[in-house]
Amino acid sequence: MERHFDEELKGLHKELLRMGVMAQEEIFKSVEALKNRDKAMAEDVIASDDKIDKLELDIDEHCIDLIARHQPMAGDLRFITTGMKINAELERIADLAVDIAQRVIEIADKPLLKPLVDIPKLSVVAQNMVRDAIDSFVKKDAELARKVVLSDSEADKLRNLVADELINDYMAKDPSSASRAVQLLLISRHLERICDHTTNIAEDVIYMVEGKVVKHHPEEL
Repeated sequence: MERHFDEELKGLHKELLRMGVMAQEEIFKSVEALKNRDKAMAEDVIASDDKIDKLELDIDEHCIDLIARHQPMAGDLRFITTGMKINAELERIADLAVDIAQRVIEIADKPLLKPLVDIPKLSVVAQNMVRDAIDSFVKKDAELARKVVLSDSEADKLRNLVADELINDYMAKDPSSASRAVQLLLISRHLERICDHTTNIAEDVIYMVEGKVVKHHPEEL
């Protein structure tokens, strides 16, 4: 029975890894659609959301089933309940990629307002944070999770750079640029929110591994 339970936990690992990879791909594709003003790619991101929603429900059911049948204790219970939290965060991350894709569709037929520099950088930060957060969960690596939490300040800095440039250098000087600038502002905000959700994942991993609550307590890092 114990060996069978271990195999089922490994299955949960794989499902969450798949969810994490899908979320990373959606972030990448949404920003590539922006860079290339590719409506078809943006629409593909939106269409993929149903698959991610279904996987989220399947993972939740798997977790509930594991708890009901095996009544896990201590570390195993924390692992499964943390998996449920991570599952929800990854679904929200994928939703934000959809939000980015929708913004892309709004401006795809218009000339690009400015060369894209900081938004692609922010996208890379977000994708790396998602990858490392999932790896920290699967490997039960609290130090890697801490690295993710500390990366959030870089995401905030890039988001602020985007906002300052768009507002001060474009919208303030040329009000006609506002409609395109607002879409880019929203995209940077969505990417920053992705990083916030990923930080939540990392904080949950630290609690799972060490039993230490660092959410709202950065001094505990």
